[in-house]
Amino acid sequence: MGDTLMDIDLHGHASRLCPDAPAPIVEVSRRLERAGGAGLVAAMLAEDGHDVDLITALSNDQAAARLRALLSGVRVSAGALGGPTPVKMRLIADGQRVARIDEGCGQKPFPLVDETMLERIRGADAIVVADYGRRLAEAPTLRAMIESVARHVPVVWDPHPQGARPVSRAAAVTPNLPELLAFSGRAVNGLGAVATAGGRLRERWNADSVVVTLAERGALICGPEADTHIAAPAAGLRIEDSCGAGDRFAASLAVALAAGHGLEKAVEAAISSAVEFLGGGGVSSLEGSQAPLPPAASGDSSQALPAGEGEPEESVAFALGRRVQSTGGRVVAAGGCFDLLHAGHLRLLEAARGLGDCLIVCLNSDESIRRLKGDSRPLMSQADRADLLLGLSCVDAVEVFSEDTPEQLLKELRPDVWVKGADYDAEQLPETALLRGWGGDVVTVPLEPGRSTTGLASAIAGLG
Repeated sequence: MGDTLMDIDLHGHASRLCPDAPAPIVEVSRRLERAGGAGLVAAMLAEDGHDVDLITALSNDQAAARLRALLSGVRVSAGALGGPTPVKMRLIADGQRVARIDEGCGQKPFPLVDETMLERIRGADAIVVADYGRRLAEAPTLRAMIESVARHVPVVWDPHPQGARPVSRAAAVTPNLPELLAFSGRAVNGLGAVATAGGRLRERWNADSVVVTLAERGALICGPEADTHIAAPAAGLRIEDSCGAGDRFAASLAVALAAGHGLEKAVEAAISSAVEFLGGGGVSSLEGSQAPLPPAASGDSSQALPAGEGEPEESVAFALGRRVQSTGGRVVAAGGCFDLLHAGHLRLLEAARGLGDCLIVCLNSDESIRRLKGDSRPLMSQADRADLLLGLSCVDAVEVFSEDTPEQLLKELRPDVWVKGADYDAEQLPETALLRGWGGDVVTVPLEPGRSTTGLASAIAGLG
């Protein structure tokens, strides 16, 4: 049970800096997606062959849909999150972390709980609580049920400094050393000080034990009778990424306790499991998490994002639109052939971008233009036209449509604003009724005098 996040790693190569800032330009070649938080614990246990229920909260956005696909081997009981799915994206260039980009991580709406979630907890053989401070672990009904179940099955609680207090009688609460420092509010130097701080937390939380994980030094068990240091095996490994080690430890500890092992033996098994996990590549080795960046579809410059098995891939344009709208932003769309890009096009697109938080260009396909304008058009292929549009700083994404009008695409994209040139009457456009159907607006922008594709094409032909 706990908070589920979307974790994304972007791996690439950096060989130069931005011309306008001392920042590396990273050419991304590999994208790794996985469920994070409680979702990662559930995925690990399912991959181990266990029967797993995940009690969590999920949003109704594209990231949540992707999470459900990644968790296909887990029974998910999810309350409504009431906000965007938290997404944590790490940018890694040549093995070096360059930045982490968080989306939706600041909002912490209180999730909703239903009876199905309580029933899953009631029937559990062991429980891992992965609290990432996003309020699910604060839900009174969930806490009461876990505390009741803790009387006869092991509960392993992985705490967060900004999260909820662990329930009473948890078999093990598993802070790492930085978390122990945050909970204790004082410097902790040496195993003796760790044991003292851990013992105080055990008493404060009324836990059966506090198990402090110490990275390469193993773990320290703070129990009611004695404190025991369990050393990590001397694996001789060079660990480049410790992400997920705490989740692996908590998951394995719960399994060992549920199998009837004593606490010391269970901690030994959990440490060995975490070391083996890191030695095998850590989170990047998880089944189903690795995906190369997909190539653009033939003739279409809008890239597709990885999708769940059996699901259609979602293009960058659709993913961008959903992400912007999920955070309260306005999606602007503009359409046309854009055959021989000229200054008039640029002025229209710049004006359109100023009306919202992103601009998606709906581009007529080559076949669509031939039907509308004859066999002599287009002058440039849709791939070239899309590339030129994407080269403009005001354009965030391009989506190609093959119909004569963009109405079907707009129904699926559902932008907040649709922009056309002032040579159209907004009230006469079929798109106007569509946009107004979901509360959108249609805006016309003045044209740049003397600029047209036909005029430019004629001028070029005259030069020949």
